[in-house]
Amino acid sequence: MCFSPVRDERRTAARERWTATRRRHRVIMVEGPEVQMSFWPLAANTRSVARARRLTRDRLAAWGMENVTDVAELLVSELVTNALCHAHGPVGLTLSAVEGLLRCEVEDAGTVLPSAYCAGHDDEGGRGLCLLDTLACCWGGTRTPTGKVMWFELPARTPSAH
Repeated sequence: MCFSPVRDERRTAARERWTATRRRHRVIMVEGPEVQMSFWPLAANTRSVARARRLTRDRLAAWGMENVTDVAELLVSELVTNALCHAHGPVGLTLSAVEGLLRCEVEDAGTVLPSAYCAGHDDEGGRGLCLLDTLACCWGGTRTPTGKVMWFELPARTPSAH
């Protein structure tokens, strides 16, 4: 099975940490000594997947978070690809880090949140949410007034975050 109660507990714990940290620092996702954040609009074409990977790799290098670059690139690539395949309109990528926790968000104009299932051996698709569940400490989706945001978080200790 892709989804387990243990992973659900880790997701809940990480989500609570993120919320508590944002509340403690009165964070509204702005750049500062405790919070690092970057946002990029992405064109609605397939070249945006490679651009999202490159932006993620470059930003994590600048933040000293190279230890999670490969996983973050893979998961960002998956979310951007899904946004381009299943939603129409603008796509946005936001990366933010606070206290050693990396949060990646992909926003699109689609209103349908994906449903999780495990793909069969012969299925060509349907593995994205299993990848998220396996590799991210937590992930989810939230509806917005203009569509939805799919997100995931990774523990990414930086040299200054002990």
